[in-house]
Amino acid sequence: MTNTIQNSITSNEFSGTLLATSEEGTVLQESYGYANRSEQIQNHTGTRFGIASGCKIFTAVSILQLVEAGKLSIESKLIDLLDHTFPHFAQDITIHHLLTHTSGVPDYFNEEVMDDFEELWIQNPMYHMRKLGDFIPLFENEKMLSAPGEKFQYNNTGYILLGLVVEKLANMPFADYVQTHVFQQAGMGHSGYFEFDQLPSSTALGYIDLPDGKWKSNIYSVPVKGGADGGAFVTADDMHSFWEALMANKLLSKEWTDRLLTPHAWEDEETAYGYGVWIDSDSIGAKKYHVMGYDPGVSFHSGYYPCQELTITVCSNKSKGAYPVLEILEEAFL
Repeated sequence: MTNTIQNSITSNEFSGTLLATSEEGTVLQESYGYANRSEQIQNHTGTRFGIASGCKIFTAVSILQLVEAGKLSIESKLIDLLDHTFPHFAQDITIHHLLTHTSGVPDYFNEEVMDDFEELWIQNPMYHMRKLGDFIPLFENEKMLSAPGEKFQYNNTGYILLGLVVEKLANMPFADYVQTHVFQQAGMGHSGYFEFDQLPSSTALGYIDLPDGKWKSNIYSVPVKGGADGGAFVTADDMHSFWEALMANKLLSKEWTDRLLTPHAWEDEETAYGYGVWIDSDSIGAKKYHVMGYDPGVSFHSGYYPCQELTITVCSNKSKGAYPVLEILEEAFL
């Protein structure tokens, strides 16, 4: 490990696991900090970390698998797929709109209005949030933010709705579908949607650092169980397995893998969004496919770099720290 990488890890007081892999195998894999600070249980390469919105890509893969199976189409309308009535929703919202954050539906956590994710759970106790249907009251009577297809606006509600579609068409809980059809197929044997009051071994608690060196865990700051918009737990190795399976067309056919990785909406001139995945491009084409997630006590980045056939994953059980480490790793290996 170079001094630059080590200095970044030290200066950011990084807690988590980093992994860089190439076609030849592991380039770098290290773990730092504590999975449990009270008991001083250290993070290790097999530690599972929460990844917040980093798992939207699992939802997108699940939807596209159902498209391939003929259960729906990418242009199917939400109103035709769910029994629940949303009185203020536009009638022409499609699966494509939801996948690309262009649906305009009200976001139960609108980052333009609300700065702190923890605020949500004052009126809606997080320990009640155990299934996708529990999120519906947070947005069902709210008005549209914009017309479908009008603009890109990152949206968590859209992915909750996609998860509900998966449950309806697959006739099983969303987490069970992903476990069977994504995690197992990709060889992600240590990943899952775990509940905070039933965490398996080797799972890191998330930590929120407070002033004066104090801290607290995030168990009262995020939903007790993650869902279609975020909240799965993975190991860094499992994320490598996911990228490997996705790029080898083991989760979707080549046609639908390519569609998932096609820019469909743009945040700015260089950064686009496919289906559940961010895409950075230059004049030649895509240079990075990546996912990221931030919650109180969670920071996560994972990406595949097609020109170098490289994957880099940084999992952290702190609210900040993953991105600066990722930047240093990209400088070192790209």
